[in-house]
Amino acid sequence: MQFETLKWIGETDGCLKLIDQRLLPGEFKEIQCTASAQLYEAIQTLAVRGAPAIGVAAAYGVCIAAGKLSPDIMLTKALEEIKTACDTLASSRPTAVNLFWALDRMRQKGDEFVHHNPAASIESLKQALLKEAHAICTEDKAMCEAIGQNGESLIPDGGAVLTHCNAGALATAGMGTALAPMYTAPQNGKQVRV
Repeated sequence: MQFETLKWIGETDGCLKLIDQRLLPGEFKEIQCTASAQLYEAIQTLAVRGAPAIGVAAAYGVCIAAGKLSPDIMLTKALEEIKTACDTLASSRPTAVNLFWALDRMRQKGDEFVHHNPAASIESLKQALLKEAHAICTEDKAMCEAIGQNGESLIPDGGAVLTHCNAGALATAGMGTALAPMYTAPQNGKQVRV
């Protein structure tokens, strides 16, 4: 792959870099979301699009919000703020299933962490949330690769694939969903028509 649709930069105080898809194909520009409100706008205005990419971006949006928490805040109050950030991000695209799934997973991670670590530091909560967001991103990439490997066998040498949805690399954190076999087939020596 020549590009990454989205990428987390830094540690718990980091930001999310993503391709501004509103400008494609005429212009290639990346934006860095350093505030959850900025990511909210990016999701709402389709700077990031495609269900898997939106889900991954939302998970990192929770990390952006967590990164703004004061180290002196009570852990229970921090969890309330995380849940508020999740609720706000959820309203950015009311029909995005992956958005809700990822945000629910981040809420659950926050709940579990606070339940099992009631005396933990805010930094530890931030690290747990970032680890979960990285896991969501890694799982999406692995899912794309699995689709590519499994779907590649269905493409005959010299064959073609037609899809009518946003199913390429720009829709995911990885190589895409329905188009992943198109990327995998040439790696296995097959000619594929585009």
